Amino acid sequence: MGEAKTMVALIGNPVSNKGWGAVVGEQVFTMLAEAGQRHGFDVMDLTGTSFDDSLTAARENRALYDYLVVVGGDGMIALGANAVCGSGIPLGIVAVGSGNDFARGLKLPVNRVKTAVEGIVGAIACGTYLDVDMGRVRSTEIACMVHGESGEPVVDEEGRPVNGLIDRYYAGMLNCGLDASINDRANHSRLPGGSARYAAAVLVEIARMKQYGYHVKATLSDGTVEEHGIIAPMLTVANARYIGGGLEVSPYSLLDDGMLDLVWLNCKPNVGQCAKALSNAYNGRLLASQIFSWKRVRQVEITRAHEGDEPPVLMADGEYVGHLPVTVTAQAKALRVLVPPAVAHWHDSRSEEHIMAAIERDGRDPVTGEFI
Repeated sequence: MGEAKTMVALIGNPVSNKGWGAVVGEQVFTMLAEAGQRHGFDVMDLTGTSFDDSLTAARENRALYDYLVVVGGDGMIALGANAVCGSGIPLGIVAVGSGNDFARGLKLPVNRVKTAVEGIVGAIACGTYLDVDMGRVRSTEIACMVHGESGEPVVDEEGRPVNGLIDRYYAGMLNCGLDASINDRANHSRLPGGSARYAAAVLVEIARMKQYGYHVKATLSDGTVEEHGIIAPMLTVANARYIGGGLEVSPYSLLDDGMLDLVWLNCKPNVGQCAKALSNAYNGRLLASQIFSWKRVRQVEITRAHEGDEPPVLMADGEYVGHLPVTVTAQAKALRVLVPPAVAHWHDSRSEEHIMAAIERDGRDPVTGEFI
């Protein structure tokens, strides 16, 4: 018997953008199948009828494939990451979603299907990939589902059980405040284009900004532990740099440093401060502002404080996660991502020194996060 052929599994998003996702998924399958004839690999389609259906298929069939390719936005990348994280199976990304923030941070093609597929095929042929960090968010307590008067579990508007047990990986950011409510509003917007939906959601949510109450216990980069209450409109635990189609909320994030970045607004900003922050979010200088606090962390426990407003449903990579309390941990180099050789070379040139220079430029201490 001959040696088994290399297998590439594909997952698309058939329900996105009024069926357009299904069309793109079929297009990618055809291109990969044609490339497989030249490069010696087969393609299998594991696309399910929903996020959870596809995730289950990817996990249950993991022994059958050597590579997993996902087609869509950050939510689909989250699906792929949760399917193969920690397995060593490389993930290929065809970024055609509304945000594409994780792909943007990786310097992968965005909304260029043919270029993305060619890059994936080239990475398979050349064996080039990046091992990147992930965030892992878990319920701090063993949470029980909330049941209504009928005895059925209470679910949120996305159909997920309220206060159900959380245990999932994310590639980009865990949003715990204003950023989560903005993401939620953008998800339900009817405006065309991801950036337009996000920009409109920003304006609405800033106008009705709340002060959420958190209690945070953070293990910093040097191993020391800090614990304090935070009353803030926004709290984010970032693995990657971008959100909302290019807003650089966490400019100090590196994808392979084994750390996460805790970013929060330390006051309720006025109109001028909001305008300045939005401007700085596009030039890499957001954290130079005194209204933002930042700490590099290995792990952080976030619970509900006695004061402040009730935080919204947490979101990660544009997907609904659940409610506090949670523990968030950096998972060092837990995800292997297929990248073309040129992209791999770019990432090799981006080092901790570049990030330290940016932190020093902004006047912060790299360990405590405080302004010097």
